[in-house]
Amino acid sequence: MAKKRRRRGKGLGTVYRRGQLWSIAWVAKGAKQYEHGFPEEDTARRVLAVKLGDLAAGRGGLQSPKPSGPLAGLVEEWLKARRTTHRAADQDENRWNNHLAPFLNRRSPDDVDVALLKKIVAVKLGEGLSPATVRLLMRLVSTLYSDLIDDGKATKNPARMLPKKTRALIRPTYDPKKTPFLETKKDIARIYQTLPPSFSVAFAISALAGLRPGEVRALKWANVDLKHRRIYVRESVNGPTKDKDSREAPIVPGLHELLMAWRAKNPHPPEDLVCPPQFGVLGRAAPGPRRHYLGEHRMTILIKGACKKAKLPQLTFYEAGRHTFASQWVLNGGSIEKLREILGHSTVMVTERYAHLKPELFQEADLLRADVSLSMKVAS
Repeated sequence: MAKKRRRRGKGLGTVYRRGQLWSIAWVAKGAKQYEHGFPEEDTARRVLAVKLGDLAAGRGGLQSPKPSGPLAGLVEEWLKARRTTHRAADQDENRWNNHLAPFLNRRSPDDVDVALLKKIVAVKLGEGLSPATVRLLMRLVSTLYSDLIDDGKATKNPARMLPKKTRALIRPTYDPKKTPFLETKKDIARIYQTLPPSFSVAFAISALAGLRPGEVRALKWANVDLKHRRIYVRESVNGPTKDKDSREAPIVPGLHELLMAWRAKNPHPPEDLVCPPQFGVLGRAAPGPRRHYLGEHRMTILIKGACKKAKLPQLTFYEAGRHTFASQWVLNGGSIEKLREILGHSTVMVTERYAHLKPELFQEADLLRADVSLSMKVAS
């Protein structure tokens, strides 16, 4: 005898699976309501519980929660608070205003669904934005909704419900392991000797101490300890460092000799920049009063020109400096753990992108273990 199926209690709603995602169904005002696209059963059940709770509150004569209003006001408030905690808040604001606002600003938080985000992805890819940029847009939406949910202004995060096919479309095509760098010490010296003063010192600090471009440009003499051969990285041109913490970088002998000579040639008080801005380079007029630092864009143009002259791949300031330092460190047998401390990475997993450069990774003895002679004579 077939087992009698238990019936679900009336008014409790339903959670069911559709392909790889979960859906919910419930009855409101005599009509069946549906919502699809939840990545996990637990998430679907929690959203269903909220829906039923709101419905029950309305039946009981209680005032139902009011919508939290258009996203425009919420995003403005969110970005304002974000500026105090995130260095990239201005970039986030530009991404929102230029790409997301036309689609989302007039909608309330729970009116934004997976279908709308899939449409945004398709439109932005069609406009020629790179998959990595569109991925940043969806990450921004996801971060916003995480905070709105914590504040009780949204019940779901549609960005986390995007199906695998859509997420595959915005997978970054850039492989950090293939980032170019200066492969020999002779090339590093060649680029340094081609650059004009201040720019050459900034390049040397990045390539021989691993500082980020913004950290080099904001470096002051007060944070350079030539006696103990240490650079104290405490700030960037945008304020705090990317990891929001100070760190120490060693000064290697070649860089120590350079900084000693540069300091003697250009005596400045401790609060002055090690690499002050240079006006008139590349034939440009002196910048306005807001330009207090060496120009990063100009730095990249000069480095690319030097690389072209030396018949090397044209690298950016970051690639020729910080990335070269990290790559040379590993190529010469340096520890990944020590490199993490110098670079200021949050975890060693970020630093592991350089592990493929380890000289002992593919030794001849190891390669022979899996070697097979395909020309050997075999019995038929």
